[in-house]
Amino acid sequence: MIKQNKMSTKPVCSLIWQMGLPMIISMVLQAIYNIVDTAFVINMGEDGIVGNLALTYAFPIQLLIIAIGVGTGVGLNALLSKALGEGNRDKADKAVGNGIFLTIAIYIVFLLFGLFGAKPFIEMQAQGDEQVVKMGTQYLTICCCGSFGAIGFTVYERFLQSTGKTLYSTISQVIGAVTNIVLDYVFIYPLGWGIAGAAWATVIGQILSLASAMLFHYLLNKELRNKISNLVPNGKIIAEIYRIGFSAALMQGLLSVMMLGVNLILSTANNSQLIQGSFGIYYKIMQFALFACFGLSNTIISVLSYNYGSRDAARSRACIKWGIVNTLIVSAVIAGLFEAFAQPLAGLFSMASGNSEKEIENVVTLAVRIASVGYLFMGFNIAVQGVLQALGYAMYPLLISFLRLAVFVFPCVWLLTLTENASISVWWAFPIAEVLTAAVSAVLLVCAIRAKLANGVSKNMSVRQIA
Repeated sequence: MIKQNKMSTKPVCSLIWQMGLPMIISMVLQAIYNIVDTAFVINMGEDGIVGNLALTYAFPIQLLIIAIGVGTGVGLNALLSKALGEGNRDKADKAVGNGIFLTIAIYIVFLLFGLFGAKPFIEMQAQGDEQVVKMGTQYLTICCCGSFGAIGFTVYERFLQSTGKTLYSTISQVIGAVTNIVLDYVFIYPLGWGIAGAAWATVIGQILSLASAMLFHYLLNKELRNKISNLVPNGKIIAEIYRIGFSAALMQGLLSVMMLGVNLILSTANNSQLIQGSFGIYYKIMQFALFACFGLSNTIISVLSYNYGSRDAARSRACIKWGIVNTLIVSAVIAGLFEAFAQPLAGLFSMASGNSEKEIENVVTLAVRIASVGYLFMGFNIAVQGVLQALGYAMYPLLISFLRLAVFVFPCVWLLTLTENASISVWWAFPIAEVLTAAVSAVLLVCAIRAKLANGVSKNMSVRQIA
């Protein structure tokens, strides 16, 4: 008989905070990698502007690595939590083995891309600028060839989260983030490795996060058994992982689509270079809020999947209620902090500033303050995505992402670039898109609760019945 864990007994609100706070910290620390790299590189002196451009060109692939890793992890987390809630130990063990197999397979793909595709990818964007091509290729090749740390950590992190050991996944993330910050400084400045130093700092930090997460899993995760035989790929288990994980990967991948699309639209505006440069910096600052919301969304997936799998409708409803409420609280706190500290945050990227950099800092400050108005609605949208994923919906969470990151935001950005003061007005596109999406999210949430938790009974539906 399997001993019940805290996800079936502890009061739901305190459970979400207990599990959610470490996950918020973990996700925010994940955002720090790109922010720290950019802050150090852009202040390298004469090579800083070119280096920042190289990082910008490499960023879509980094987002793709994160997207596929997180998507796999989300699907794995939902499957593990549900299997444990059902008391299906054998299925949970097979999920662990297949998660490790997928880590290896995904890494091989990015390794090959790093060896053979990094330079063509940078050249496609750099338009003949040899210095940018050289720096971008160097950075992207190192990041892709060492990506097993980032990919592997997202999987082992979910092993810990699915059993409620979120503190240990956070400790692993902290180890990697601190290592990255320290090595960024050492490699870029005293050792003079330039942009390659930023890449190596990132890769080494991610590998240390993976190593510590593996150590915690194999020493402490007694609920999950590790058998070599489970490393053999199981089509049914992999299909179940990606039934939820595929849409999660697409949702993450849409972040890079949004960044590319908005950049293309902004290129048509007056003062396009100023606005584009400001958007690139704002986007990385915004990841603090976005990833914090993802941290609580992942908590919702873990707790709700477990209780939904155990057919506890009352706790499932409580998970939905407190998951959304707590996400709104976190969103409100971050919005307040961003309003208060927008200028110091923007200043991190212009410590060696001239007049143009100071102008960008002013626009970024304005962008952060305007866009943070929509963070409450962003938090609601992301929380609802977590609820829908935990209840087994694949397409509804993807629809929410598609609306907030493309359908609503692109037209809003385009219309606001036509205004006389586009550098001021364009930032309102983001809160407008979040508000419009929140209306759709609310409808989908109500429909999902009625379909899956009607009459106080948790309804586990078959794959054919899932939207």
